[in-house]
Amino acid sequence: MKKAYQNKREYPTSILLKRFVPYYKLHKKTLLLDLLCAALTTVCEMVLPLIMRYITNVGLSNLASLTIGTVLRLGLLYFVLRIIDSIANYYMADVGHVMGAKIETSMRQEAYEHLHKLSNTYFNNTKVGQIMGRITNDLFDVTEFAHHCPEEFFIAALKAGVSFIILLNTNVLLTVIIFLIIPVMLGTSYVLNRKMRAAFGKQRNQIGELNSRIEDSLLGQKVVKAFTNEEMETQKFGEDNTRFLEIKEETYKYMAAFHTTTRIFDGIMYLAVIVAGGIFMIKGLILPGDLIAYLLYVSTLIATIRRIIEFAEQFQRGMTGIERFLQIMDADIEIFDQPEARELAEVKGEIEFRDVSFAYSDDKNVIFEHLNLHIKPGERVAIVGPSGGGKTTLCNLIPRFYDVTDGTISIDGSDIREFTLKSLREKIGIVQQDVYLFSGSVYENIVYGRTDATIDEVVEAAKKAGADAFIRDLVDGYDTYVGERGVKLSGGQKQRISIARVFLKNPPIIILDEATSALDNESEFEVARSLEGLSKGRTTLTIAHRLSSIRNSDRILVLTEEGITEEGNHQELLDLGGTYYRFYQTAEALR
Repeated sequence: MKKAYQNKREYPTSILLKRFVPYYKLHKKTLLLDLLCAALTTVCEMVLPLIMRYITNVGLSNLASLTIGTVLRLGLLYFVLRIIDSIANYYMADVGHVMGAKIETSMRQEAYEHLHKLSNTYFNNTKVGQIMGRITNDLFDVTEFAHHCPEEFFIAALKAGVSFIILLNTNVLLTVIIFLIIPVMLGTSYVLNRKMRAAFGKQRNQIGELNSRIEDSLLGQKVVKAFTNEEMETQKFGEDNTRFLEIKEETYKYMAAFHTTTRIFDGIMYLAVIVAGGIFMIKGLILPGDLIAYLLYVSTLIATIRRIIEFAEQFQRGMTGIERFLQIMDADIEIFDQPEARELAEVKGEIEFRDVSFAYSDDKNVIFEHLNLHIKPGERVAIVGPSGGGKTTLCNLIPRFYDVTDGTISIDGSDIREFTLKSLREKIGIVQQDVYLFSGSVYENIVYGRTDATIDEVVEAAKKAGADAFIRDLVDGYDTYVGERGVKLSGGQKQRISIARVFLKNPPIIILDEATSALDNESEFEVARSLEGLSKGRTTLTIAHRLSSIRNSDRILVLTEEGITEEGNHQELLDLGGTYYRFYQTAEALR
């Protein structure tokens, strides 16, 4: 099984096309009508040389038989064909493109939905800028590809087939000469095409790197300014930007060689018609009208081949976009519902770890082995220990942000893997140190905890979290815009909004992940009071560095690399004189 974070897998063109074709299923009627219109435009184009051939041959052989009425009838026929051609072309340009846009939209929706199913491991190892590039820029070219790919190849096949038959009937030897040049032309183009695709892939990847660099720098702009590292960040961006230029230069080099090669072969084919056709006409092997028609058909054939070759650039862009899309879609969903998963309904709150071992799937870093822990319903359990001991990881295993490597975690006696992810996570509320607020209003961020809640329920949740008073003091109250990631609010305000969000959710199990460690003393007191209210009557796990915030816990666990080394209440652990006692003494000395 490939790892979820592997996102640079390469696919052959045949696989990419095989995976892409099913997206046409919902648009079969549109596609078929589009191809019919393509056929009509082709027919209209192919009739003109026949009309010119007839007029020329009749005019040269028996001019008296060529009447004005005949010319007008031929003109009327061509006029009607041009009207049909215009209507068909309009459909192809409008409805055909809309079909491509709909396919692009479906693919983007699928990619976004799939991303939400991926585990934390994927996001730990993939830059957000790269992900954004894959579901936005990379899919832009899919619209053109989805529309033009079947259309261009269908038209090319039709024109090549019809031209070959007509040219063959006109002059076999000249047709053989022309069609011997085409394979060499296509072979050379294929080689250059592969190099172009590789260059496009590098270009797309570098765009993702640029996006990541911009995102990282702008989100951390306060840190950049605080350390006066604007020049360093500008230099880093300049290096990435220059690298992007170098890749584009490489791309344009192959594009230039590609287009120059096609022009050379165009000239060779025209040269063959002029020289060989002229000689054949002198020797009486071809009529003048036939040579004119031949030249027009060869022009059509060359234009078709050239259009296909030039479409190859768009084709490769589309292939690159589809490939990078599939790299997301083929990332393994590591955390998923079991076939017989059931809803987690009433929850008492008993949690048990039985012989649990865990190692991250990407780097195989073992966090703990054979860990056992039993938490009673409604019990308030605090977890302390050195950084890297696995405190946050332990809590992340309960809502299945990661799955255990070995052993089981159960809620009320049932393995958590027996429940659907949605119902399991609905029963767990999490308050983290690094609060994430969405760009929007205060109200929108609180109601995120339960989207069907009424305004009265939102206000009540804010009151319980101790947030209502400061929210009403804001410029627009609950409608105040919080800014991206909540930048317009203080740390304490953001934390209390996140607590209100959990109050509104009203889950039976609460996880508090260092929820007060980044706050000042006044904010910590306000938030701690809110957390105290939140934890009443609920099974609560608290990760804390500030030991003052967990004195009233029913039980405190000391988690180290060796597992749970100490447990008891605050006083019992002090009396034990072990790791917790040393932590406490250090904390007291620093106050």
